[in-house]
Amino acid sequence: MGFEINFKRKLFLYYYSIFFIVTLSFIVFQYYREKQFKITQLENSLNAITEITNGFLLENDIIANNEIQLVDSLLKILPTVETRLTIIDNDGDVLYDNFVDDYQQMENHLQRPEVQKAIGSSNGAGSNIRQSATTGQDFYYYVHCYNDIFIRAAVVYDIEVKNFLKAEKLFLIFIAFLFLLTWLILSYVTGKMSESITKLKDFALQLRQNKPLAEDYQFPHDELGVIGKEIVSMYTKLMKTKDALSLEKEKLIKHLYVVNDGIGIFSREKISILTNPNFVQYLNLIGEKASLNPEQIFEIKELKKLHKFLDKHLVLRSDIEQQTDLPQAELTVKKSGYYFEIKCIIFPDKSFEIYIRDTTKLEKRKLLKQQMTSNIAHELKTPVASVSGYLETILNNKDIPEEKKDYFINKANKQCSRLTSLIADIVLLNRIEEQEEYYEFSQVAILPLVQEIIDDLDKVVKLQGAEIVLKVDASVIVDGNKSLVGSVFQNLLNNALSYAGENVKIVIDMYHQDDEYYYFSVIDNGTGIPEKHLSRIFERFYRVDSGRSRKMGGTGLGLAIVKHAVSVHKGIVSVKNGANGGAEFYFSLPRYSL
Repeated sequence: MGFEINFKRKLFLYYYSIFFIVTLSFIVFQYYREKQFKITQLENSLNAITEITNGFLLENDIIANNEIQLVDSLLKILPTVETRLTIIDNDGDVLYDNFVDDYQQMENHLQRPEVQKAIGSSNGAGSNIRQSATTGQDFYYYVHCYNDIFIRAAVVYDIEVKNFLKAEKLFLIFIAFLFLLTWLILSYVTGKMSESITKLKDFALQLRQNKPLAEDYQFPHDELGVIGKEIVSMYTKLMKTKDALSLEKEKLIKHLYVVNDGIGIFSREKISILTNPNFVQYLNLIGEKASLNPEQIFEIKELKKLHKFLDKHLVLRSDIEQQTDLPQAELTVKKSGYYFEIKCIIFPDKSFEIYIRDTTKLEKRKLLKQQMTSNIAHELKTPVASVSGYLETILNNKDIPEEKKDYFINKANKQCSRLTSLIADIVLLNRIEEQEEYYEFSQVAILPLVQEIIDDLDKVVKLQGAEIVLKVDASVIVDGNKSLVGSVFQNLLNNALSYAGENVKIVIDMYHQDDEYYYFSVIDNGTGIPEKHLSRIFERFYRVDSGRSRKMGGTGLGLAIVKHAVSVHKGIVSVKNGANGGAEFYFSLPRYSL
């Protein structure tokens, strides 16, 4: 019993001495920690604003589109309305500042203390308390450096902020009170020491096994209890941070699967970290063999420029974080009729991203426009030269007979009419190609529409001794654009009347229908089309007999307009020669359904 009492006293004095030392140290430590914690809280709030702003800029591609004024809309939803937000490029030029109206005139900010701290910081962040040279106010500045910009968030360094940053002294009172009570309760604490240690051990085992903690997990009210509570608090914050990171990762993965471009992220060792399905699909189009392995990109010979770029920068010992701009490479690859734009960027940790964009449609449209421009110039040259020639003849021959003058004027007028038709067809064709998604669709009754076209052609029909037979029921209604549908029938009839010959018979028929489409035909019994020309008959400016076509006043765009107008309606058009002669055009248009 005596040994037990003696041990208890020694244990008491031992713990009391330790408590005294720990308490004194804890007061100093906690005071400093509380102050640092407040600073961290403030900087975390400002950092959250910079992160939100950066995400907003990237998501909306604001800087590339020069739409920096859209940041005003972001400020309306920020949690702190009194925050000063400044966006600075890598050269130090101010791109935006919500506290300054004429921010384009602000001086260069590259040498600002907070910016210099961010540049020299390993995490790309820096802070400073100083007076603003622009507004004259004291601010607490926080700067975060992103890929090509600095985003600075600041709050006015007023009494409220100063008081917030001061360490609270309430805990000093608590420690003092606890110190006075220690003498009375330490004997009880020593008796419960084994229980405290057991609970702390259980808690440590739960952490190691990654088991969820109960929200009301209790520790004894002693030193071990204080440590245990702090550990629980830090562990809770760690779990929240982990969950937030998991959520952001999930968002990133979903985004990668939604975009139409191919994106692949690789480690420094060229091992795939994350890719989307389009990345592998594009690799199979570029490479010579099909594979589901994203790492085959390093074996494709067409990407030698990319390989050299990676080999050069991945082996360098220099720290990329110290560089103003991250290493980037860009190249264009053409393979099997496809065009791809490939970009690569190497991150500070030497991991890198490869971006593949299919630009086939854009490249082909570009080539098509170049060809069309050349064809337009060629086609315009003839009527312009003719008009110019006739007018020069009249101007240079003052005594020309009136009948001759009328002859030349009529010839010039016909060429002008042909030029007008050509320009109108070019405009229509361009509008169909570039604005096809903007055409409004509605109910279009085919019978009255085609009958109106036939009536307009009555003079030409009678002059050529032609006959047009319309076999379309009044109940046939398509879902389409009236103007485009009319141009299809108009151009097919004009084509037949112009090139099928004299006394031709043209039959317009709705020969078939299904649940989605009506199928039409325009058939004549004329001279037909030579077989070698059938495959190209719908090309722009393509003529079977260019001399005869120009003589007949054709623009060479009629059938091209037919093809594109039918395509806008998701239909198909084709042509063939009939068994008894003549040309047969077949096309489909969507049915109108309620």
